[in-house]
Amino acid sequence: MFIHRGRARTESHNLGIASLLGFVAGLVNVTGFLAVKKLTTNVTGHFAFFVDEAFQQNLSQAFHTGLYIFFFFAGAFFSSMLVEFYTRRRENVIYVVPALTEAVILGIIALTGTQLMRENPDFIAYALLFAMGLQNALVTRISNAVVRTTHLTGLFTDMGIEFAQLFFYKGKLRRLKLWKSIRLRLTIIWMFFAGGVCGGLLYGSLGIKTLLLGSFLLLAGLLLDFIKIRLLLNTLR
Repeated sequence: MFIHRGRARTESHNLGIASLLGFVAGLVNVTGFLAVKKLTTNVTGHFAFFVDEAFQQNLSQAFHTGLYIFFFFAGAFFSSMLVEFYTRRRENVIYVVPALTEAVILGIIALTGTQLMRENPDFIAYALLFAMGLQNALVTRISNAVVRTTHLTGLFTDMGIEFAQLFFYKGKLRRLKLWKSIRLRLTIIWMFFAGGVCGGLLYGSLGIKTLLLGSFLLLAGLLLDFIKIRLLLNTLR
């Protein structure tokens, strides 16, 4: 899922990474909200809150809301910097390091979040927004902007456009391409929903430690890719 780039990627690769990262994003979305009552996978709502607080001259609150937006941006920036850095040095780990970084962040917040919720809940929001910005940039780069996983607004917009196009495009190849794209978007939406439901169910008993599941899934995805590479190399010897 993580190792194939550009033309080497197939529909199954995109469906695999969409399923994995969509589930993780849904899990983080619900777990983060239940833990700190903040949106932790996108910044659209935070931007509206930021403008509202600024107009009311609640500058302190506006500053904190602005930091939510900044940390999502910082995660995307950091992810892209890592990709560009390793592109010029070790191409075989281009996407491993950003995905591993996200897994570590989720793991740390899961293990320290109970104390942070009492002392500094904003830090949890900053960390999760950073992780989701990192993930969104990572999957965008991997899939050449075909897959986005941390929010659903753009997905429903694109899917609405594509469903409308089905009424006008009669060519077999064009319709097949549209259905493949719609299937990919439905997969992300479904897995985001499934991750959210799972997060809500687990939060009642595990609390913020629910994020350990997201960390584990990311590590499992990386391990699966590593095993596939080793098996492929062994068959070529």
